[in-house]
Amino acid sequence: MPQFSHRAVPIVLAAAVIDVIGFGIVMPVLPALVTELGHVGLAEATRIGGWLLAAFAVAQFFAGPVLGQLGDRFGRRPVLVLSMLAFGLDYLLMAVAPSLGWLLVGRIVAGIAGATYGPASAVIADVTPEDKRAASFGLLGAAFGIGFMIGPALGGLVAGFGPRAPFLLAAVLAFANAAAMIAFLPETLAPENRRSFHLRDANVVGAFRPLFAAGNATPILIAWFLWQLGSMVYPATWSFWAAIRFGWSPGAIGWSLAWVGLLTVLVQATMTGPAVKRFGELGAAAIAMACSATAMLALAFATAGWQVYAFFLVGAFGAFAYPALSGLVSRIVGPDRQGALQGGLSSITSVAEIIGPLIAAQALATGALAGFDGAAFLVSAALIAGSGLIVLVAARRLPREAAV
Repeated sequence: MPQFSHRAVPIVLAAAVIDVIGFGIVMPVLPALVTELGHVGLAEATRIGGWLLAAFAVAQFFAGPVLGQLGDRFGRRPVLVLSMLAFGLDYLLMAVAPSLGWLLVGRIVAGIAGATYGPASAVIADVTPEDKRAASFGLLGAAFGIGFMIGPALGGLVAGFGPRAPFLLAAVLAFANAAAMIAFLPETLAPENRRSFHLRDANVVGAFRPLFAAGNATPILIAWFLWQLGSMVYPATWSFWAAIRFGWSPGAIGWSLAWVGLLTVLVQATMTGPAVKRFGELGAAAIAMACSATAMLALAFATAGWQVYAFFLVGAFGAFAYPALSGLVSRIVGPDRQGALQGGLSSITSVAEIIGPLIAAQALATGALAGFDGAAFLVSAALIAGSGLIVLVAARRLPREAAV
């Protein structure tokens, strides 16, 4: 049982879980809802789903700096509470959306309201001693993983009441969490530490500046980008692909996504540290890329639903990628550029979350219309394999201790 340094921490962690549950809970029903509202087949619905996910990511990307600035000016509590209330209202809107246009508006609002990782991290930084912040930030990451595991399973369970039922449940959870924050979340930013809000600083241009300070880490940054692009095949196409390939119901889709989330959390929590210690960053990265690419390739040609569960027993080891790549690239830049490096990685990830869904959705739709619905996973396998090759070549320039 973790010992929290401040009573605000568990409330913020709960908000993070609710945030991701709200995102994941609607994934199993998106194919049915998009085909219903758009009056299109599953292949064309896949393209629309990709645009919906990209719109969410774009809104979140631009809203993140704004919410961060607002949190520094007015405090963390009002930003988090208002974001959660906006979440609740937005999911109510999507539950009654009469057209794809309204669904798109709902996804954009959800992206804006969901850009709460910065304010949530700021709460943890406000109340946690410096020597314990890494562990607390790790709990925040775990909260997102748990939310992704629970969300699709809940979505699949309540989908039996109709494709709009998960949106109503997400709204209830958001309002309940907002009420909990109003009642129990204290303000963690002292008045003397607040600063004025300047719109010129609340933009995404500054997010890319750290890339120019990353030195000779460029090859690993490219590998990071390709890996992120390839990994976006799961949120972008899984629900649509499963419906096309196997004719799965929303319930079956939800349970499969929960399986993916469960294995990912287990690998991250129990095996990543020992793997990096045993094989080094290079070895762990190689294992991650090989396992991910192999699983993607196998999924492209899967012929039975049970194979999906079996293949991800291999693909789950792709969870080694994040810590391994972070460790590798940290060896390249000096201690005075570590902060810049992390900022650059965050920016790259944000761009991948915008472009990746469009690539995956277009590949699935185009392939399905041509008679092969595994194209998205082939593209993903190629991107991840390319990332692994770049890592292996670039790692030769690293200090010896990084490659052992």
